[in-house]
Amino acid sequence: MSNEALAFIVFSAGMLLLMGLGIPMAFALVLTGAGMAWSLDFWDTQLLAQNLVAGIDSFPLLAVPFFILAGELMNAGGISRRIIQMAQAWVGHIRGGLGFVAIGAAVLMASMSGSALADTAALATILLPMMQRHGYPMATSAGLIASGGIIAPIIPPSMPFVIYGVTTNTSISALFISGIVPGLVMGLGLLIAWKLQLRKIDLPPGTPLPMADRLKATAKAFFALLMPLIIIGGMKTGVFTPTEAAVVAAFYALVISFVVHREMSLRDLHGVLVRAAKTTAIVMFLCAGAQVASYMITLADLPGVLTGWLGGLIDSPRLLMALMMLILVVIGTALDLTPTILIFAPVMLPIAVKAGIDPVYFGLMFVLNGAIGLITPPVGTVLNVVAGVGRLSMHQVIKGVNPFLITYTLILVMFTAFPELVTAPVKWMR
Repeated sequence: MSNEALAFIVFSAGMLLLMGLGIPMAFALVLTGAGMAWSLDFWDTQLLAQNLVAGIDSFPLLAVPFFILAGELMNAGGISRRIIQMAQAWVGHIRGGLGFVAIGAAVLMASMSGSALADTAALATILLPMMQRHGYPMATSAGLIASGGIIAPIIPPSMPFVIYGVTTNTSISALFISGIVPGLVMGLGLLIAWKLQLRKIDLPPGTPLPMADRLKATAKAFFALLMPLIIIGGMKTGVFTPTEAAVVAAFYALVISFVVHREMSLRDLHGVLVRAAKTTAIVMFLCAGAQVASYMITLADLPGVLTGWLGGLIDSPRLLMALMMLILVVIGTALDLTPTILIFAPVMLPIAVKAGIDPVYFGLMFVLNGAIGLITPPVGTVLNVVAGVGRLSMHQVIKGVNPFLITYTLILVMFTAFPELVTAPVKWMR
């Protein structure tokens, strides 16, 4: 058996074994990388340490802590709440209006934070109690909010796109642009799915608010609505890079929370910084561990080994893309989005590129598939957030999310079959 084949076995079996034992993902990546180094006769502790440092020694990765901080500031400083209140003022009176509020707010908030967990927590905390008071079925409501939360990794600014871009050396700006149309399509799909669900739910329409109250709610959300325009507009015009955009987003959210809304104190800021620091530490340790495994994957030429195994599929890009998406569907049920990107993107992208698949399109599809995995059991990180906030059983949330999961699956199939739906808007907007 060749060293490369042995390294592939060590990588696959090692990851499965360590995950099965419940080893934290970052440690599993380091241990798997070390095992591959041993199988390749390339054992060097100094090299492993250097790769750990190299995994986080990246300027673009600075965007990660700042986008995390921006999301925390949005929730603590009243920015998220004002967006939801504005949406409620305009469409809350419609039959099933709180569901439409959840979808609209999810799309708007996705254009600010890029974090599925932060957006989902904010939406669930504010909207689930309101839905319960108005007689909405809690399982379906929780499923809708969870489904809306995963739009955040797709619409820019997206933290998973930053991690993917750094990991695979793909243009982060191009990835951001690629997510605009699919993110809006996801929102439209949820609107249609929610409208169909309303046929089974007996909900009376509410009373429309006077126009003055609607305009007042919109005025309160004015500074919140400026945030995505500043971030996306600044990147589009070249005023700042995606990394600098993250800093601008965090600083803007800080100023709005302290100076404009005045809903945050120094004590609150301490809690925000601690939460952001903890989340950042988890993500960065994952990036460090992934660099060890990624270096050994490159050294063993695992993409080349897999390309040889795939044979004729390389000449059929759409069939290969469908196979990769099917593999990622299975992976997404077992892993969170960030580990999926860090482990499998460096392996799968070279194969996709060799088959003639656009790397930006592949990145969008990779992240979209992983985002859907956030609401797919048994892991379903976003499902756990909604269940915890709403004090619901996991079974209820899974049952409620199924109709929207079907909608997202159809969208994924549509983008796989017709890649031009993604690539054409990217070319036009660039």
